[in-house]
Order: sequence, then structure tokens, then C-alpha cells
Amino acid sequence: MSRLFMFEKPLGMRDTLPELYEKKHLVRSRVAETLKLWGYQFMETPTLEYYETVGAASAIDDAQLFKLLDKEGHTLVLRPDMTSPIARVAASKLLDEDFPVRLAYSANVFRAQQREGGRPAEFEQIGVECLNEDTVSCDGEIVALLISSLKKAGLTNFQVSVGHVGFAQELFLQILGTNERATALRKFLVEKNYVGYREHVNSLQLSSIDKQRLIKLLQLRGGEEVLEGAFEIIENGKGKKAIIELEELWNVIQDYGVEEYVKFDFSIVSHMSYYSGIVFEAYAGNVGFPLGNGGRYSLIEKFGKKASATGFAIRVDMLLEALGDLSLENDTHCIFFSQERRKEAFQLGQKMHKQGKKAVLQEISGVKNLDAFTKRFAGTTFLIGGHGDE
Repeated sequence: MSRLFMFEKPLGMRDTLPELYEKKHLVRSRVAETLKLWGYQFMETPTLEYYETVGAASAIDDAQLFKLLDKEGHTLVLRPDMTSPIARVAASKLLDEDFPVRLAYSANVFRAQQREGGRPAEFEQIGVECLNEDTVSCDGEIVALLISSLKKAGLTNFQVSVGHVGFAQELFLQILGTNERATALRKFLVEKNYVGYREHVNSLQLSSIDKQRLIKLLQLRGGEEVLEGAFEIIENGKGKKAIIELEELWNVIQDYGVEEYVKFDFSIVSHMSYYSGIVFEAYAGNVGFPLGNGGRYSLIEKFGKKASATGFAIRVDMLLEALGDLSLENDTHCIFFSQERRKEAFQLGQKMHKQGKKAVLQEISGVKNLDAFTKRFAGTTFLIGGHGDE
């Protein structure tokens, strides 16, 4: 083994030590419990998928895919997201009956990084997909479920920003005329580069009125009142239909009673090309990236099945960062024993395990610093033999 790489990991990969693992498990369990209560059923898909199917359908940049070859020479990828694999499964096995299907997942996904920069190449997502359901009530359900899940995880200070991909796209096409020019402008919104967006708009050969319409897009952020402002900058067509859908969504959100967590943001544009309607992102005050996102998409059609769907994914690492100092309950006991009383210690340990108590069995001779070792356990410590009984 080369000493140079003895303790190194591939770019963007992380070790999860016991304390962090327990925190992730706690948060994941809380969210999973909420998803199940709302009727979503968990499923799993393979870590490896075919590049020509899931890899191509994922809308993740090709340079970010981890690729390898199987023995037959087929190109495989480590799954870059969970929406694409679930769409594959749904189209082939789950949508034979014409009714909604609610699915949930918790899995690691993989996206290669060109440079570290603190960005992981492997991270865990927990989320849901509601398939074969195209009502705005369903969009509202997904937003409300995201909010409920974040609250259950212990988060209190957060916001879900909601937009519609059809609005910005229609606005750009009305003013700029071509998809190519619209894509160039949309890229700034995908990157959240609002300074670059303004500079690009000002450099375009457009009337001052059209420039003002494009700049005002960035100002359409807030509560229900921004919907009226959106009507002022869009002409008839898909853009106005998008606003009407958001108006209906707001009514659904109010019926769920979670409107205090929701704001509109018409500048939201996802890098995922398969999104087709209402989209949203969840933010917490101390995290610079979205800790969750989702929306309405048409990805299933790529697998030969016509069915609309919506869903969300929560980044577990981002959620942990947002939660800050998440305290864990240390209720583990330690039973020390000497060789002479080993059997008695084992019996005591078995009794505690049956009672649902955590208990470590440790021979005293195997610990060099007894005082330091016992500080790791908050539960009652039993000394059996060797140093006396307690």
C-alpha cells in the first residue's frame, strides 16, 4: 500500500464517524416517520444503473457522473439522484393501474467534483415521489410534507421558496425570442448569480421596458402580494397559467396551515431540465445552500410512460448543518467484569438488552485508563470483580 494514499480518500468522499452517524440516523428516522405517516412507502433501487437509461435521464451534467464498465462492456453509473431510478421502476412495474403512487426513499447518491471546495461527491438524500397525480392539491401536499418533515427533524427557522419554471421560461421567450438566448439568461438564475443576470440584461439590445420586465423578475419575492406583480410583466400564455397555478397552490398551503413557512420566488430555475411546473427550495438561516428542493416533473415519459409526478429530496448533511448542535442522548451503560465473574456479567448484560437498555460488556484488564473510559458512558456503571463490586 502506498503511504501517500494510506489515509487519503477519493475526491469529495467522507468518513462518517460514530457520533455523526448517530446524528444522521436520528434525523433520518424522524423524517422517515413523518413520510410514513403521510402514506409514503419506502423502496430501494440499485447503486449502479445503466448510463444509457438512468444516467442519461437524470439531467445531471455528464462530467459529474461516476462511470464504469461491466464485464459485457456496458457503461454503468453510480446513481446521481433518486428521481430517475424511481421513474424507471415506476414506468416498468408500478404504473400499470391508473391511480396515484406514493413512494419514499433514503439513499446515497454520487456526483463527481472537479475540485473539493468542501462539496461532497457522495451524500444522502431522503425524499418522496408522488406519481401519476397532476393536481395542484398534490403539489401543495408535497410542499406541506416537506415543511412537516423539517419541523419533525427539529428545524424551526426555515423557509420554503416556491416558483414555477414555466413563468421565467415564458417571460424569456416573449422578450428574447429564442431558446438559445433564453438559456443563456436562465443560466445566471440557476447559478444564483443575480449580479451577472442584471449585467447581462443591461447588455442586451432591448427596449427599456423589456429590460425592466426582466429585472423585475428578481423582485418577485414574498407573499401572496407578489402574484399581482407577476401578472404585470407577463403577456397572455403559459406565463399567466403558471401564476394561476401558484394562486391555487397558495390556497392549498393555507388550508394546510403552513403559509408562514412559504414565500414565492419567481427567479427559481432548476438545473434539472425535467422540471415542468411548480418548483421549490428549502433554506435555513445558517446554511448557504438549499437543504431540500423539488417540484413537478415529466421525467417518467423518458421511460415510455405518460405520467406526471412531483416530489422532493432533503440533503441529510445540509439538514444536519442547519440543525446546528444536535445533542444526542447518552444512555449507554458499561458493565465491567473480571474473568472470574465473566458469566455473571454476560447474564446481566443479556437482562439489560432484553429490557431495551444499551449495555457495553468490558473486561477490566482490557482498559488501561479506567477513569477516562468510564466518562464515555452516561448510564450506570457496574463493576464486577477485579476492582470490587458497585
